[in-house]
Amino acid sequence: MHLSRDAFGALFDGFHHAAFRLATRDTYGSVDAYQRFLAGEPKPPDHNAAWRTRVQRHTDAGRRIHRVHILTRPLSPYLRFELDWGYRTNATAGEEFSILDTTDQPNPLQHAPDFWLFDESTAVSMAYDTNGYFLAAQQEPDTHRWIHHRDTALAHATPFPTWWARHGTT
Repeated sequence: MHLSRDAFGALFDGFHHAAFRLATRDTYGSVDAYQRFLAGEPKPPDHNAAWRTRVQRHTDAGRRIHRVHILTRPLSPYLRFELDWGYRTNATAGEEFSILDTTDQPNPLQHAPDFWLFDESTAVSMAYDTNGYFLAAQQEPDTHRWIHHRDTALAHATPFPTWWARHGTT
């Protein structure tokens, strides 16, 4: 079932235990902050402020927000931006990140799309155009498949702080 932006957004306020995200792309469309990053400007202190506030509210209430990003090295400029300015910043609010680096290992989720899984009861796949701009969210009828994708991703991923310490400057 296709979800409106409002219905998709409501899922981020309505989950009770955990929200998991699988990210598979090297780019998610250009944003102003990305242009500032490319220009070598410093990260603004309010970068991702609205998302961090939402994450902090959830983590303070004992809910978990975590994601795995599948990627290969060398990082695209966009991934360097997302990991440095996004993940490192969002982690300060309690969001957890892991990296499934397929540079030296096969991708166990080669055909999995980007998705969110809320409380193991609602799975939402996401579609993007060729430039990485979000197009649509689709609620999926069978959560078992998405739970399996999540578990596979987590089993093969490295916690972001460990991965970043090894590869963040390469």
